[in-house]
Amino acid sequence: MDDIRLTTLTKFSGCGAKLGPGLLDKALCGLSQPEFPQLMVDFSTSDDAGVYKISEDIALINTLDFFPPIVDDPFAFGQIATANALSDVYAMGGTPITAMSIVGFPLDKVDISVLRKITEGSLDKLKEANVPLIGGHSIQDPELKFGLSVSGLAHPDKILLNNTPQLGDIVILTKPLGTGTINTALKKDLATQESIDASMESMRKLNKYGAEVIKDYKVNCCTDVTGFGLAGHSCEMIIGSGFGLTINFDSLKLLPGALDCIEKGAIPGGTRKNMEFRSRFIENFMDLEDYKKYILFDPQTSGGLLFSISKNDSEKILNHMLSQGIEAFIVGEITKNKETIIVK
Repeated sequence: MDDIRLTTLTKFSGCGAKLGPGLLDKALCGLSQPEFPQLMVDFSTSDDAGVYKISEDIALINTLDFFPPIVDDPFAFGQIATANALSDVYAMGGTPITAMSIVGFPLDKVDISVLRKITEGSLDKLKEANVPLIGGHSIQDPELKFGLSVSGLAHPDKILLNNTPQLGDIVILTKPLGTGTINTALKKDLATQESIDASMESMRKLNKYGAEVIKDYKVNCCTDVTGFGLAGHSCEMIIGSGFGLTINFDSLKLLPGALDCIEKGAIPGGTRKNMEFRSRFIENFMDLEDYKKYILFDPQTSGGLLFSISKNDSEKILNHMLSQGIEAFIVGEITKNKETIIVK
């Protein structure tokens, strides 16, 4: 049973996918809790992780993430799920220190040896990140799911938020786009091996290295691009900031075969959900070609760090990242078009 195709354990309808941003907004809107003086960031800000101030010098960062298989190789799935879960701590400006596994496992469908391979993949990436696995929780589940709860540390003054850009900042992303449509094409046998390999390599790459570069510069805000796509996470960056964003589509880096997968009709359900909720924030959305819309809202798995930095430092940090083998590129610029995005 251990040679079963893992991606067949999830339905093409999107079963196991993240709840859309619109549903989450409805579920969480208006919820409140008592005030905790040491709580720096909670669920109310749509940031990447929660932050609790322990002392004047230490802040604790907490996050978790898990999902069903998106690739067929169990080892690679463990690597990808782990890179994805660690990413939120890096996006907050922190260093991950411990991890706990979250497992849903269908014993009637998959041999337990598959879970061992997934965990081996996870441990491989945790070792690379210098993070110990200290425990976890597992249940029997009709769908295979795997992920991690991660804790990290940062100085309270060094926490990076996702919605504090400054006017004129250059916005940079550290990984190419297209994992969502390629993963969907994989499930439908429409993706080439080149596309699959490139997508897998990008997804299992840790954002640790981009985060290490960022610490050497004055970055104004940071997030990571995951399920809500580039446009969705860009919206989180500008909403409440008083500023807007101009995206230069031609400057975006795409994974090999991403546009081909779109042409073949491999459009994730999450893409359409993202567009339903966030397309109104794109000023010229109706004028865009469909393929541009699909790329902008493509739900990424273990995507890159999206951050803003002053124009004076943008070329320096970009060259620094490229010298470290990080596929960083300019997305656009923070502008005066209040809380809207213009795509050129």
